[in-house]
Amino acid sequence: MNRPIRSFVLRQGRTTPAQKRALDELLPKYGIPFSSAKLKSSRYAPLVLEIGSGMGETTIAIAKDHPEADFVAVEVHGPGIGSLLNAVDKERLTNVRVMRHDAVEVLEQMVDDASLTAIHLFFPDPWPKKRHHKRRLVQPAFAALMARKLIPGGSLHAATDWPDYAEQMAAVFGAEPLLEPAHTGFAARPSTKFESRGRKLGHPIRDLHFRRRT
Repeated sequence: MNRPIRSFVLRQGRTTPAQKRALDELLPKYGIPFSSAKLKSSRYAPLVLEIGSGMGETTIAIAKDHPEADFVAVEVHGPGIGSLLNAVDKERLTNVRVMRHDAVEVLEQMVDDASLTAIHLFFPDPWPKKRHHKRRLVQPAFAALMARKLIPGGSLHAATDWPDYAEQMAAVFGAEPLLEPAHTGFAARPSTKFESRGRKLGHPIRDLHFRRRT
């Protein structure tokens, strides 16, 4: 998959001492390094990949509600990874692992086709300026990649608070032959501080549910 344009920028956000300590001490414990090894559940559990886990609120809530499943959260920004690692450790969750890497490369190189029960893509960077829309993560090639990695019947759950990005997502996913619309996903998406902030700004939240055709 040719992908010269990245959908993220490594911004220089402030990392708190607790987040820094988590990156140093907890990432070796709960992290998965990027490698040629394939992602697999260690207990033959459903495997869920979250792309862009942010500060980890959603990851933690869903993982606590679904102890029967294994979750891999992929994120590139250090402060968010640190917060997620601290929460995983505090909650003593054994079904969450974290990757600090580009999710597209993880899908391409570390995920077998038809191996994921679900993919979560919550509030990806909307790149709101029209000239930057080409940097948006949801494009036809990426939709095809995600669809291939899902098991038959596996769910793709995306969410955004930008109406034009929601329309783009709906069009791209709807045009992917391996995907079909669905009413629900693997798990209910809990509300987060980010979502509440968006609602206060008048941003409508839209969830999109698709599944791999059986």
